Amino acid sequence: MALINNPDEYNDPPRPFFEHIVALRSCLANAGIAWVLSCIVAGIFAPQVLDWLKSPAQVLEQAGKLTIEGLDLTSGFSTIMAIAMWGGTALSFPFLMYFLLRFVFPALTKREKCAILFYLTAGSACFGVGVWFSYSKITPQAVAFFDVVNRWVHLPVTVVRIEGYISIVLKLIIAFGLVFQIPLILFVLGWLGVITSETLMRFRKFAIVIAFFLGMALTPPDPMSQLMMALPLCLFYEVSVWGVWLKEKLDFTAKKKDEPAKPTTSGNAGGESK
Repeated sequence: MALINNPDEYNDPPRPFFEHIVALRSCLANAGIAWVLSCIVAGIFAPQVLDWLKSPAQVLEQAGKLTIEGLDLTSGFSTIMAIAMWGGTALSFPFLMYFLLRFVFPALTKREKCAILFYLTAGSACFGVGVWFSYSKITPQAVAFFDVVNRWVHLPVTVVRIEGYISIVLKLIIAFGLVFQIPLILFVLGWLGVITSETLMRFRKFAIVIAFFLGMALTPPDPMSQLMMALPLCLFYEVSVWGVWLKEKLDFTAKKKDEPAKPTTSGNAGGESK
């Protein structure tokens, strides 16, 4: 709570512009060190992460329909680098946000600080739900869909390059993790008064078009994955609309209660005063 009420207890007091540049350089340096260390940790656990990423194709592998292998001499190294980069970025995100907030919090109002802290907490949970949903529900279905299509056109693929497989799986997982944060972002913007429920309702048609465009751009080229992203996006947008509307109603009710009651005068009282 002290970080919200008095951020200078954790940050330096107000300083000249040049010293703010020095503080920003220190912030970026600490964030860079945190990212590098997180990438190293993710790289060390690359074998375990790789086994986790291969699980969605486990059914096809056990049935003997598919084998995920490295077909190049550098496949192992490139796989470790991919896992280290993506995993390190995910692991370092809390540290990156911590250093960033230490730098910007003194310039924010208490309402903005509360909104940011709420988003960081709830956003992490939403990202985890999106990753779980993609990993357990969407990715296995996408892998099975591609296998069915390949066999339908009489081009069964029995050996898959590990680089291509990891690219598809990571793209799906990260895309769904980010998509699941959209309603939260819209709600925070409504909380801060940047957008209103009326604005969201007016742009509902455009939001639906954008949802299907993102489903096409962020998922593999199969209709099922695209629909499984576009439909939740539309649903989340609608939830955001009514969430912002409810917040506006609650704020309006609280404001009415805080207004002082207007004095009333009766005709009898006026007559007695005469």
